[in-house]
Amino acid sequence: MREQESPGTSAEVSWTVDGTTVDGTLVVPAGTGPFPAVVLVAGSGPTDRDWNTPLLPGTNGSARLLAGALAGAGFASLRYDKRAAGPRARENMQSLIGKVSMQSHLDELAGAVGILAGDGAIRADRIFAVANSEGTLHALNYQVGDPAIPLAGLVLIAPPGRSVGAVARAQVAEQFAAAPGAAEMLARYDAAIARFAAGETFAPDPTLPPPVQQLLQGLMTPANLPFARELWTADAAGPLGRVAAPVLVIIGKKDIQVDWQADGEPLRRAAAARPDVAFLFPDDANHVLKHEARPRAGLVAAEVLAGYNDPAARLDPLALRGLLDWLIARA
Repeated sequence: MREQESPGTSAEVSWTVDGTTVDGTLVVPAGTGPFPAVVLVAGSGPTDRDWNTPLLPGTNGSARLLAGALAGAGFASLRYDKRAAGPRARENMQSLIGKVSMQSHLDELAGAVGILAGDGAIRADRIFAVANSEGTLHALNYQVGDPAIPLAGLVLIAPPGRSVGAVARAQVAEQFAAAPGAAEMLARYDAAIARFAAGETFAPDPTLPPPVQQLLQGLMTPANLPFARELWTADAAGPLGRVAAPVLVIIGKKDIQVDWQADGEPLRRAAAARPDVAFLFPDDANHVLKHEARPRAGLVAAEVLAGYNDPAARLDPLALRGLLDWLIARA
C-alpha cells in the first residue's frame, strides 16, 4: 500500500537474498506513469536506505533528500537498507557471517532493479543507478556483468578511481601528517595491511590513533570477510571503461575521502575513449553530495564526517542540478 509522500507516494517493499530479507522504500512521483526510475545504492559500512549509519550522528541522509528531489523531477526511486543495516541488521547478521561478498552486494542491487522493473508504474527500459562511494563499484559491476535488466545509465557519486586500499591509505596518511612520528606510524599501518592482504590475522597496534585501529579491526571482523579483501583491491576505473551505458561521474572538490584530482584522473583516463561519460566536479560538494561552505584547506575530517547527516545539511545545489539535468536528458 502506498502512502502520500510529497511530491509523490511511497511504499515499503522487500525481497529476499540468500534467505535474508532486504527492505526498501519505493517513491513514485505524482502524475500518470509509467515513470523513469532510479535505484539508490549506498556507500560503505552499515549504511541504511537513507544513507545513514550508526557510525555517524544524525539521520538527515542524502538518499532520502535525493528521493524527494527525484520525485519532484518526475523520477520514481527505490532506496534500500543493506542487509547489515537498518531494523533487520540484528536479524540478518548471523546469516551473513562469512557470506558478505561483492556478489552478495550485487544480489541486493539486482533485487532492487527487479522490483522496479516489475512495477507497472515504472519504465523498465529507463532504470538508472545513482550510487555513492563503495556503491559505485556495485553499480558498475552490475552493469558490466551482462544483467537481465540493464541500467539505462549510471550516476557515480564519489567513485574511487584508485583502489579502495590506496584511497584508505591516503586518508590515513593525512591523519598522521601533523602527528609526531608520522612516518613510523604509517609504516606500522602498512605492515598491518600487508598481513591483511596476505590473508593473515592480526591485532591492531594499540599505539595507532583510535580511528585507524577501528579501520584495521573492521577489516578483520568475521562478518566482513571475504568482502573486505575483495573490496580492498577494487576501483571504479577498470569497469568504467567497459560499462555499456552513459555515465555521469560526480566528485565534489570538498570531498575529503575521495579526491577529485587523485581519483578523478584515473577515471578520466579510463573514459578517454567514451564520449558518453561525463564528469562534474562541484566546488562545494562533499562526499555525500551535501553542500560544504567552509574552505577545503580548513576542513577537519572528524568535523566533516560528524556533519554529513546534520539536520541542517542540504544537498549541494549545483551538484543536484547537474545530476537531475543529466538524468532528465536521458529519460
